[in-house]
Amino acid sequence: MTEMKNFIQAILILSAVLASSTKAEEVIYAQVGDTVTLKLLNNLHGNYLHWYFGDESGVRLAWSNPLGGKDFINTEHWKTKLSDDSSLIINDIKQENFGTFVCKSLSESNKLTYRLLKISVTVDRASPLVPGELLTLTCIAETPPNAQSPEIHWLNPRGEKVETKQGKHKVRVTSQDHGQWTCVVTNNKKENQAKTSVTVVDLSPAPLDPLYTSKSTPLTVPCSFPAHISWEQIKAVGLQEVNWHFNPQPGSNNVSGYPQRLFFLSLGDPPTWKKDQDRDLTPVLDLKKGLLSLTRKQGREHDKGDYFCSMKVRDGVILNRTVHVKVLQITSSAGTEFISGQQVNLSCSVGEPLPSSLRLKWVPPEQSSLLSLTTDHHPAHLTIRGVGAGDGGRWRCELWQGNVCLTSAVITLKIEPKLSVWMLVIICSVTVIIVLLLILVFIICRRRQRKTSHLRHRLCKCKNPKPKGFYRT
Repeated sequence: MTEMKNFIQAILILSAVLASSTKAEEVIYAQVGDTVTLKLLNNLHGNYLHWYFGDESGVRLAWSNPLGGKDFINTEHWKTKLSDDSSLIINDIKQENFGTFVCKSLSESNKLTYRLLKISVTVDRASPLVPGELLTLTCIAETPPNAQSPEIHWLNPRGEKVETKQGKHKVRVTSQDHGQWTCVVTNNKKENQAKTSVTVVDLSPAPLDPLYTSKSTPLTVPCSFPAHISWEQIKAVGLQEVNWHFNPQPGSNNVSGYPQRLFFLSLGDPPTWKKDQDRDLTPVLDLKKGLLSLTRKQGREHDKGDYFCSMKVRDGVILNRTVHVKVLQITSSAGTEFISGQQVNLSCSVGEPLPSSLRLKWVPPEQSSLLSLTTDHHPAHLTIRGVGAGDGGRWRCELWQGNVCLTSAVITLKIEPKLSVWMLVIICSVTVIIVLLLILVFIICRRRQRKTSHLRHRLCKCKNPKPKGFYRT
């Protein structure tokens, strides 16, 4: 009898649990413009269902039956917003769509209530912003009736949780704050999200490492806006100036004032670059792609130094980037023309010690007999004790970082063959013969000249002839 009583009590408790589950209230958070799905419980599938807004006596939004029949309300506030996929889907939520929803089957005991509550996200100032400006993000979530307020925190565009006080977050923005900020509302351990976008106009980051070039490779000094920043957004932050400056590396041959302004951007329609200092560099102006770089087909020795790309915007804020340029060079201790057998000393450097992450690689001509360069350790200074004809041609020095060749420099050596003893004898013999021939020609010419002069003297006619008679000749 006791076992029967316990069994009945268990059945009653299970029934109460099932009833409570089917009459439970689900809280859902959303923001204006979102799409929300009101999901059915498994025990409601396959029944005759009615969906109401407000309560059971409110507006009937939709109905469906197990045979596949269904229909939706066609009023102004709900038209084209409702759809069915074994649940009720509300598209593009507006202010008037927030509230209570009831799903009821033919059995009044099977009912599920949904509360669709609003998350409001606001930004205290309109985008776009520039680095350093103060931004305040505010997130407000409605509190369910007879319940505690939900927990609220913010995630930055990198997905990191940031300090939040009463739904507010304040930050002096940088370029890393550009993107989508997320307000996370937690109610009964269930998270709901609302998003807002923040635009920060800034130049793209400059290379962390120096930029390497040489006389054998092109030079491009980068400066640009990120691809997601448009020209209209750049103008919206009050663009006033764009400049390129150059500060030569100490010890270079530049003697003019430092730093030198190379170019400035004339903000006409269309904007154009104006040149101050002629270093044979060409600015790339493609504002639709955000490009402001400087280029040249080949690097030069005096290109080494610091290049400054700067932009002045509203409130005197200056955005700038610095690019360090270094030039790889090959030098020879005794020119580039040698006689076979001579010693050649080649050096490859950027004018200062290389960091440990970089290494040099020599590439000799294909016919070179220098076999020591087959190892991975290539010195900055290379000595060829006795060059041969195969060592003539292009010697290339490459600068590598890991598996990437950063730049390379080239020098061309000309190797003349060494003169042998027989070649010297032949050259001397030919020289003597030529000298003797010249002497012989000179003697012959001299004799002919004398003979001609004597003949002329014997045949000359006297201006005053002597009287007739015998004379001694």
